[in-house]
Amino acid sequence: MSEFKHIVRIADTDLDGRKNVMFALTGVKGIGLRMARCIVNYLGLNAEKKLGEMDDEEIEKLKTFIEEEIEVLPSWVLNRRKDPYTGRDLHLLSKDVDFAKMVDVERMIRMKCYRGSRHAKGKKVRGQRTRSTGRSGRTVGVIRRKK
Repeated sequence: MSEFKHIVRIADTDLDGRKNVMFALTGVKGIGLRMARCIVNYLGLNAEKKLGEMDDEEIEKLKTFIEEEIEVLPSWVLNRRKDPYTGRDLHLLSKDVDFAKMVDVERMIRMKCYRGSRHAKGKKVRGQRTRSTGRSGRTVGVIRRKK
């Protein structure tokens, strides 16, 4: 039996080897619980097994699947369907998630759409109320006059 690995590196992220495979995969940005379950089921791995107890071959198989072949899963599981630039269904991980979000916001700002203008002003974007929350800047409150 191979030795226990306390840290396993997948998709530029250090994962805790003491956690179950499914829950350890959620440490990668862009992989939630549903996606982790899909990956484990697709590869036929034991979800209750600790990540650090897996063989080197299993870890390598998991790593290559997540980093290169993840788009073979159904499109409804992926986090970037019909990418506006390529038109393909993608699944973004780690730094790519933040970069794609930044590019999308910049595109909305350049288009001068409503959501873009709200992002540019730093206001709430998704229709929340702003009468009492979401305030920034000067102090809000009642100023009493001196008698």
